[in-house]
Amino acid sequence: MADPSSYRPKPGQIPDSPGVYKFRDEHRRVIYVGKAKNLRQRLANYFQDLAGLHPRTRSMVTTAASVEWTVVSTEVEALQLEYTWIKEFDPRFNVKYRDDKSYPYLAVTLNEEFPRVQVMRGAKKKGVRYFGPYGHAWAIRETVDLMLRVFPVRTCSAGVFKNAVRTGRPCLLGYIGKCSAPCVGRVTPEEHRELAEDFCDFMAGRTGTYIRRLEREMAEAAEEMEYERAARLRDDAGALKRAMEKSAVVLADATDADLIAVAEDELEAAVQIFHVRGGRVRGQRGWVTDKVEAVDTSGLVEHALQQLYGEEAGDAVPKEVLVPALPEDPGAVSEWLSRRRGSQVSLRIPQRGDKKDLMATVQRNAVQALGLHKTKRASDLTTRSRALEEIAEALGLDGAPLRIECYDISHLQGDDVVASMVVFEDGLARKSEYRRFQIKGFEGQDDVRSMHEVIGRRFRRYLADKERTGDWDDTPAPGGGTPADVPGLPAPAGSDATGSAPGLPLADGHAPAESAAAAGPLEAEPLTVPFGEDPAGTDRAPEAQDDPFAVEGPREDDGRPKRFAYPPQLVVVDGGQPQVAAAKRALDELGIDDIAVCGLAKRLEEVWLPDDDDPVVLPRSSEGLYLLQRVRDEAHRFALTYQRAKRAKRVRSSPLDGVAGLGETRKLALLKHFGSVKKLRQATIDEICEVPGIGRRTAESVAVALASAAPAAPAVNTATGEIMEESDGGTP
Repeated sequence: MADPSSYRPKPGQIPDSPGVYKFRDEHRRVIYVGKAKNLRQRLANYFQDLAGLHPRTRSMVTTAASVEWTVVSTEVEALQLEYTWIKEFDPRFNVKYRDDKSYPYLAVTLNEEFPRVQVMRGAKKKGVRYFGPYGHAWAIRETVDLMLRVFPVRTCSAGVFKNAVRTGRPCLLGYIGKCSAPCVGRVTPEEHRELAEDFCDFMAGRTGTYIRRLEREMAEAAEEMEYERAARLRDDAGALKRAMEKSAVVLADATDADLIAVAEDELEAAVQIFHVRGGRVRGQRGWVTDKVEAVDTSGLVEHALQQLYGEEAGDAVPKEVLVPALPEDPGAVSEWLSRRRGSQVSLRIPQRGDKKDLMATVQRNAVQALGLHKTKRASDLTTRSRALEEIAEALGLDGAPLRIECYDISHLQGDDVVASMVVFEDGLARKSEYRRFQIKGFEGQDDVRSMHEVIGRRFRRYLADKERTGDWDDTPAPGGGTPADVPGLPAPAGSDATGSAPGLPLADGHAPAESAAAAGPLEAEPLTVPFGEDPAGTDRAPEAQDDPFAVEGPREDDGRPKRFAYPPQLVVVDGGQPQVAAAKRALDELGIDDIAVCGLAKRLEEVWLPDDDDPVVLPRSSEGLYLLQRVRDEAHRFALTYQRAKRAKRVRSSPLDGVAGLGETRKLALLKHFGSVKKLRQATIDEICEVPGIGRRTAESVAVALASAAPAAPAVNTATGEIMEESDGGTP
């Protein structure tokens, strides 16, 4: 525990201007961000007697190791910079509202030639009209299903749409009258866009025009004795009325406003937001947060406003925001909201009338949400605490392992060997810390060697970061070594880069120049994966494709979460004694003796410790064993998913992939022109040259590549004995 007086700045060093400050821990990670009208007065509050501080504030200042600040011109700039830094650094002691991006919206893609109505989540896209958010996706689908009777807008995906265009047949919705079928030309693009804009107008609250029009057309059809058409129009009007009933009028003056309510106790707080547009509740969302900092209701409201509108602009910010308590500086917050909207925004507490009554309803929702959350979490929090205590007791640890890393190796008969690292903090998966590795140092099946390589590379990078930031302990490493003796780490100034005399072999028997090559290259790809999604199947690209284990030069200590900067209290490997011994040997070679290692064998679910001949057997009902199983299974799933993705990518390779200078566009042009690889293989060079963009030299390369890839015998269907013809890029 750090003493705040050890890093307290002198009073004369701190300006009395508005600004934003951040506390960092011993690893240079930003742990708290705050803003102040007067930096000198605000920071002085953190360095008073510890006994007088709030427990959460005391925990923060004793965890921190330094404090920095940035001066700004106005309080509005401070508010914006505070929000930016909280998003960028993800400090652990700041209030963070969970599930902010999980709420579904009803979206109309007006940026496409044929606009589509669909459910969308996540960041908003330019040119798309959004309505919501909604509490559940099924609520959106029910509303859309009712409205498609009157506004038959396209709802199919791009693949279904293209298939309908190719075949000339619409999907089922086109046959039952719930899609205008622009894919087959039943309506023009202009007519379809007009339907989409009418759909948006109705969702925006301009409902009376369309219902009156349907009722008028129904009366006219009845007078002309077109009773079937009149009945259909009657049903259409009824469908629109039922859709309107799902968002009843709550404010008679067609107000556009967001109402925010907060329910809190000593440890947690729940925030509920009702989005009112045109006097109707068009969306609802709720957040729950741990009160990791000393914050009152006004502070929670301010954090909620930053979270809600920090990335919004224009009409997404309403004209009126109603709150239960005003922020510390309501003028600055109101000005910030007005800038984001582009016009004046009113921030106030409702005092009377319908708005006060609706705020009471929002408040009741917040109270119920907090109660439900605490009911669900109570048993889970107790179970996780007990599990960590049981693991610490069984393994003889000094304290509960708050950060656990688990490693697993996956391959298919020695091919596509990969490894995974998953991280659990406080007993919960921290998926943003997951890493996946591609092992290329050797070929074949050797789980023990792979485990040794992965553990060594991971902690070599940790030591490199630690040495770069000056956190080395002067105590020699086991065996008389020093930080410079660790192969692959950058040496201090004035010393040999390898930590040994030039030309002499290292401890592993390799010369310094070849030590890195002896270890073998290892690629790691850090991922940011939404909870519940398949990491290998996610659409979000890895943050890097390079080898992060190669020792880099110093980088800016900006406080962002580093790839391998934080050590675990416990390393778990998927396997028995051999894998555990390999992991322990890798740590010993690096001089690391303060990280516990264990392995969990699948056969009997035994826990193996280094240098122990007998395993530790936990009771089958043990919460600690269940947590270790969950960690091990998650590492196995993550590694297996990555291995399968790599294998599938390799299997999908084409004979054309090896043709130099032939990109995806010209590959598609060739296949489109000839119809299949088989027909392309049978074509002459002159015929290949007829394809636009293909010159004679490229045509010759294509012909040579296909000839060398030709199979020796035709493929045979083993079930029927028939010779299979190549029609889709396979072999003849």
